[in-house]
Amino acid sequence: MAAWPDFYPCTCIAVDAQSYGSKNDRRQSEIQHDLPRLLDRAARGAGLDRAQWHIQHKGDEQLAIRPVDGKEPRLVDDYVRHLVAELREYNAQRVPEARMRLRAVVHQGLVELADNGFAGTAVVATARLLNAPALYDALAAYPEADLALLLSDDVFRSTVAGGHTTLATEDFTRVAVHVKEYEATAWLWVPASGAPAEASREPGAAQWGKHAAPVPGEPAADRPEPAAAGGTGISNAYQGDHISVTNIAGPVDARGAVFGFGSAGG
Repeated sequence: MAAWPDFYPCTCIAVDAQSYGSKNDRRQSEIQHDLPRLLDRAARGAGLDRAQWHIQHKGDEQLAIRPVDGKEPRLVDDYVRHLVAELREYNAQRVPEARMRLRAVVHQGLVELADNGFAGTAVVATARLLNAPALYDALAAYPEADLALLLSDDVFRSTVAGGHTTLATEDFTRVAVHVKEYEATAWLWVPASGAPAEASREPGAAQWGKHAAPVPGEPAADRPEPAAAGGTGISNAYQGDHISVTNIAGPVDARGAVFGFGSAGG
């Protein structure tokens, strides 16, 4: 892809394998080979083309940059769900010590394709969010989970709170992130075992959500009102609230089956 002129509005997607440094040489090599394949398959399942993304590889970590194009809700929703499903299938074939568990972050801002990678405060902020203690604490609190996701406040409000995904604000926990010089509010979700967010709601669980890891000293999550129509800058072509999502665990014999896609309104 051609380089962008100067800084360009982009979405930053970063993932990092948990406890990579404690693995032996063979396991580290396996993670470096398998992580890109899992990310590619998840993107294809979500209808996204990672070949069109600018990707910076760093061992067990990847930072991907893509122009803001209205598909951000699909990235936050479908891509993450497919990645969780890929991780679940991958880890089901391994002993617990060999599982791949990921911390993931989605942020947005102005980015420049520089000579030695990516430049811009949005890139720095993404790196800080990826190292937020809340992500480490969440994976420690929920050992059955294969992934913990942190959305920056802007991404959360323009996608989830804006009503453009199948996720609900109650599924997220507001956390305060303070890493080095970076301080900001972010939103945490731990999709345990790839279960749909809607299935996790229980009476009285709204403060943290069933799958969100509590952070000591953090106040109860604020529930922002959905943004007014046209106020988020996100295309309305993708309406997650009209889509029914079915998650299936394990192998399925689909011979003779018929699959269809459509909205709740027909």
